Amino acid sequence: MSIAARAVGGLAKAARTCIVALLPRDCFLCAAPSADSLLCPACTDSLPRLTGERCPVCALPTPAAEICGACLKQAPHFDATQAVFRYDFPVDRLIQALKYAHRLACADFLAGELARLSTPLQPDLILPVPLSAARLAQRGFNQALEMARPLARALGAPLEISRIQRRRDTTPQASLPWKERAKNIRHAFDCEIDLAGKTVLLVDDVMTTGATLDELARTLKANGAARVENRVLARALKD
Repeated sequence: MSIAARAVGGLAKAARTCIVALLPRDCFLCAAPSADSLLCPACTDSLPRLTGERCPVCALPTPAAEICGACLKQAPHFDATQAVFRYDFPVDRLIQALKYAHRLACADFLAGELARLSTPLQPDLILPVPLSAARLAQRGFNQALEMARPLARALGAPLEISRIQRRRDTTPQASLPWKERAKNIRHAFDCEIDLAGKTVLLVDDVMTTGATLDELARTLKANGAARVENRVLARALKD
């Protein structure tokens, strides 16, 4: 790094320190002082992080990290899943604030948590789960893309945002019973690139039934992908 670049970096860091000192942030959840972080240390420590052994395919809890019965009975098209949190309070509040209230400060915090997941995987490309054109216009941004950007930088992998698309504006999955979600999302995605032999890392905010990720993985493998893994912020558990 050049002397000029170090000087600019030092000035930027000093500026951020001054801003934090003059305009301290309150914790998004409890309003306690949180310096330059979205959450205070106490709220950060209380987040429902996933612990214990989980199915390596779908990330549901299993004894000794064995593949769960559902994945053995009917293997999904994706090969593995990693998740940071259990989808529970207050993580659900943070995700909803990002998606529906445009609290983009939540995106930086959540993306940082996602990027901390360790993995031996070196993907050929990173794909945030696409939104339909109508949903993107309504929301104004894709929350999966906001979380995927720092992950792509951390892994040094290209980010795919244009040639794999959601072609149908389906009924929101969250509004449907679990058993109807796979049918709702069927044939919703288009892939315009040859993925022969490639490893793809899918990024999304919440995995509930896994129907959306499964359908997207099916589309990618139909276009030659050799391996598809999921990295999600939160996993909904059946209990």
